[in-house]
Amino acid sequence: MLYHLLLPLSDSLPGANVFRYISFRTAWGVITALTVTYLIYPWFIRWMKRQKMNQIIRDDGPESHLLGKVGTPTMGGLPLIFGVALSGLLWARLDVPQPWILIGAMVGYALIGFVDDWKKVMHASADGLSGRYKILGQLAVGAVAVGAALYTGAIDAKLAIPFLKDGTLDFAELWAGAPDLTVLYVGFCLFLLVAISNGVNLTDGLDGLAIGPVMTSAATYGVIAYVAGNARFADYLEIAFVPGSGELTILAMATVGAGLGFLWYNAYPASIFMGDVGSLSLGGTLGMFAILTKHEILLALVGGIFVLENVSVILQVASFKTRGKRVFLMAPIHHHYEKLGWSEPKIIVRFWIISIVLALVALSTLKLR
Repeated sequence: MLYHLLLPLSDSLPGANVFRYISFRTAWGVITALTVTYLIYPWFIRWMKRQKMNQIIRDDGPESHLLGKVGTPTMGGLPLIFGVALSGLLWARLDVPQPWILIGAMVGYALIGFVDDWKKVMHASADGLSGRYKILGQLAVGAVAVGAALYTGAIDAKLAIPFLKDGTLDFAELWAGAPDLTVLYVGFCLFLLVAISNGVNLTDGLDGLAIGPVMTSAATYGVIAYVAGNARFADYLEIAFVPGSGELTILAMATVGAGLGFLWYNAYPASIFMGDVGSLSLGGTLGMFAILTKHEILLALVGGIFVLENVSVILQVASFKTRGKRVFLMAPIHHHYEKLGWSEPKIIVRFWIISIVLALVALSTLKLR
């Protein structure tokens, strides 16, 4: 918004010319998101406590959670999402489709999470929205977002293969004489969105555990968005040039800024939890970053912590159903380490370290082609 309001005045307004630079708008996008969330949370936490909107702690979880986390407000993702959306609307260019699609998907996933959190609080039960309806909602929001991206030309149906020079699968023209198989690309994107949103949701089990890898992943895609949106950088790195994707840098780094504002109050011991409204929306947002920058497969590496959490649950359930034995002491895997006696801060920081290493490896793949 500010780009469109102030840049045309650059001839008469000293300094307005800086609004043409993504780097300047990104920096202020981070500051805006951080400031907004940091200032909102104290009021929001007090209001949620008065309304008794507290996190419902599962009876089958670690015993320490029943002692130390009862009475902590939930739905802390709401100010975070507001901070990211506001920052994006203020600092990104709004004449390209990417910011609108990303914010729309983020809000859509937040609505699903909000319904889930609301049902838990209102019924004083850990059982919120049923898994079937939750996944249907995720698929519906994802289908609209991916469909809008294809319709507006923000993306194509090509899937980039990491590590390979010019390695792409074009689902619109998969092989000579084949019909248009764009629907397969859409299906892959929907799988990615459901997997990553649920992965972030599963990771959100300890104070600050999920937001750390979310910020690392968002920052990584901020770098990718910047180079993918710059024709010269994209050509040098031999990656797909995605016009308009540079504006996603602002939203990606605004996610980092808002995440820092949230972490100030979510750090151990947490004053508020993000809830499903935060975890599902942030997961969906990371998925859309991957899709809109045409680095979909790389999300498995960038968000490796979320993949690990998903896989730990799948292995636990499959093993118990087929062999009657558990692979882990408790799943998701961060609870396994709690059962081993690791302190909560130790688990959190070590998972953050792994996330940072994975992000650096992912960025290195931009040159390994």
